[in-house]
Amino acid sequence: MSEADAAKIPVTVLTGFLGSGKTTLLNRLLRRPAMAGAAVIVNEFGEVGLDHLLIEASEEQFTLLDNGCVCCTVRGDLVETLKELERRSRRGETPRIERVVIETTGLADPVPILHTLIAEPELAARFRVGGIVTTVDAVNGFATLGRHAEAAKQIAVADHLLVTKTDLASPETVQALGRRLDALAPTATRGIASNGEADFAALDALAEDETGKRKRLAAWLEKATALPVHGLMHEHGHAGHDCGPDCDHDHSHHHHAHDHGIRSYSFVIDEPVEWASFARWLDYLAMLKGEDMLRMKGLVCRADDPARPMVLHGVQHVFHPPVRLDAWPSADRRTRLVFIVRGIAREMIATTLVKFAGIGAGSIDPPARSAA
Repeated sequence: MSEADAAKIPVTVLTGFLGSGKTTLLNRLLRRPAMAGAAVIVNEFGEVGLDHLLIEASEEQFTLLDNGCVCCTVRGDLVETLKELERRSRRGETPRIERVVIETTGLADPVPILHTLIAEPELAARFRVGGIVTTVDAVNGFATLGRHAEAAKQIAVADHLLVTKTDLASPETVQALGRRLDALAPTATRGIASNGEADFAALDALAEDETGKRKRLAAWLEKATALPVHGLMHEHGHAGHDCGPDCDHDHSHHHHAHDHGIRSYSFVIDEPVEWASFARWLDYLAMLKGEDMLRMKGLVCRADDPARPMVLHGVQHVFHPPVRLDAWPSADRRTRLVFIVRGIAREMIATTLVKFAGIGAGSIDPPARSAA
């Protein structure tokens, strides 16, 4: 990792639906010595905000954004806040900032925040994405997922899920929620938070340097592409659905209302790819479907340098600059791509991959059936 990358400040986005325990978790997190160099940005929506009054942080650590939602109307405020935090830290006006935690509103979409971090040049030069942590209420989470697209999206794009209030929910309810989380976020790591206490090592790992993140990306891809039916879907083509602990429905039909069109697909490409064509395909896909391409991660075997894979990470219309690894992290040297999307058919991705990236349909697993 270069010195420039090492100097970037990791930004962790803490999200989760209303009442899922974000503030309780953040308070406990901030008491840890490891968070002494953290800056905290809390976003509240409404004329009268209260949650920020419950957060135990010094004035120098804390910033409140309370005139709109951080994922839309105050995104510009977030950009200026991050720039100002970094400038004051660099000038020695405040203690050195080692990391940033952004707590969103309960209705926020975290994807535009990631988009902002990697698309705004000045931010991208000074900050890096430290991952998305999503809290999920064990008592109400199952019902919330069925009613609110925001909750489903917060979970689908998460790097780490923390299930809260398990002591208040029946074992059957917790198990049913777990099955929904498996279907909606099959590659996210998961833990339990009780009164704000959790295994914070997993959160620390999200903010670690890029070398560590690349290793975890490789493990993430291994997990994603090893799942049954590589598209991370059940055989009928819909995200795995469970109606709850008392369900007696016939699950042979679709349940689109329950997953809000959010899907995860993975692709394994057997042959090395020609990078120029592949990069053009990525640009085309981002231009055509970027708004609904929530996240994309990949490990690419380039035909011009097959011994050193390329790491990809994209959010909506924007991709991080590709990064080469010195060596493959496992014996599997095939290209692996994982997409988390909203309302995009798997065959659309497969067809354009064949047409614009010059990939043979027979080399894609699962096969690109409609790509002639």
